[in-house]
Amino acid sequence: MWKKDEQSEPVPDKPRPAVRNPVERIKERALIGASISINGGLSGEEDLVVQGQVSGTISFSDHSVTIGKQGRAQADVYGKVISVEGEVQGNLFGEDRIVIRESGNVFGDLHAPQVILEEGCKFKGSIDMDAPSGSSPRQTKSEIKGETPGQAEPKKDAAEEAPKVDVGLKMGSVSSGT
Repeated sequence: MWKKDEQSEPVPDKPRPAVRNPVERIKERALIGASISINGGLSGEEDLVVQGQVSGTISFSDHSVTIGKQGRAQADVYGKVISVEGEVQGNLFGEDRIVIRESGNVFGDLHAPQVILEEGCKFKGSIDMDAPSGSSPRQTKSEIKGETPGQAEPKKDAAEEAPKVDVGLKMGSVSSGT
């Protein structure tokens, strides 16, 4: 009558979802809160969301940078994907794309292969979607030439310099002055 079942099978525990390490969640993206103000350079190896104020340079070239609705930046911004919902006064350099959201205000130049301006955004500046392949927008002319920063190009003697040719263009003809 009240007999125990013979060897009832134990009920397996339900699989628990993998608990992520809190440090890993922090590494996913950094947040600059609305009450935070930063003056100077800002760089890192994770995605960034700015809700506060930043003055200087924001450099997260391999990661996304978002200027949130409360975010204000007086800075040049470098990122893989740059999204602006707040206000930026400075140039934006996107490795993949730049998105100016409906609430976004940008006063500066945009440099990226893809640029998206949502209806209602405010933008004043120029757009360059023809970035040279293989070069980072942060490279200086001396880095592109293979020089180290601060290394001046050796001066040439007047005899070594190529002769300068005065080229005057006229409708339908070109003269070289020689």
